[in-house]
Amino acid sequence: MTETMGARLVARQGDARRAARVALVTGATGAMGRAIAERLARAGSGLAIADRDDEVLEALAADLAGNHGVPVVAIAADLADVAATQAIVPLVEAEAGRLDHLVNNAGFNRPHALEAMAVEDWDAVFAINLRAPALLAKAAIPLWRRQGGGAIVNIGSRVWKSGAVPAYTASKAGLVGLTRSLAVELGPLGVTANVVAPSFVDTPFTRQNRTDEEIAAMHARVLEISPITRLGRADDIAGAVAFLLSPEASYITGEVLHVCGGAQLAARSTSPIKAAAQ
Repeated sequence: MTETMGARLVARQGDARRAARVALVTGATGAMGRAIAERLARAGSGLAIADRDDEVLEALAADLAGNHGVPVVAIAADLADVAATQAIVPLVEAEAGRLDHLVNNAGFNRPHALEAMAVEDWDAVFAINLRAPALLAKAAIPLWRRQGGGAIVNIGSRVWKSGAVPAYTASKAGLVGLTRSLAVELGPLGVTANVVAPSFVDTPFTRQNRTDEEIAAMHARVLEISPITRLGRADDIAGAVAFLLSPEASYITGEVLHVCGGAQLAARSTSPIKAAAQ
């Protein structure tokens, strides 16, 4: 399979050049990325899926193509590597001839307090959460100019409003700023750019470096502040992404869609209805 500057084509299912539209999903083998890829495949989109693990990518590509009958190309790349990140879109173009939708889903966290955080931790978080989305969007601009449009959805987080560990929070706040800048710059090309900002979704990513007790406490906190009293699911996020990539959202750009049951309001513990019932 093809390798270009650290990005490798590891699987090809079907002919992506026959797809009416193609979406690139980064971090595709994680719970959130897989749900997004599944949702887009159900809608008939050809897919380019990117992540680091060759074997998992190959299996996911086979599943998506087999279950939904869409062409899938799988690209192994480390988004912490600039050259590898820059090589992803050219590989998609070589395989599919086009790129319509970019979903910057890959995320990274080193949840240290500021006092305990090394410079390397800060840089590692920003490389994947903010630099990679910018580089991927930059690489796609010539295709969108040629095609007459496209759409970007960046996966953010509720913490851009509420605050949390510094590097992750700052990177997600920066992603909102980047998205709004892209909306302004790329709008004349017919490109929309939006953010989907989840609250806590219980996935292997959010469980990293946390004990079961810490996860239980996070569940309780989210339920305490959320007007809708259940935890979010990966499918909730995937549905929001699919909407923002759809024709129905073609006049929506520069927005942050919070998919967190109202937790961005942090309002339930002080709501008038609850207070009146006490």
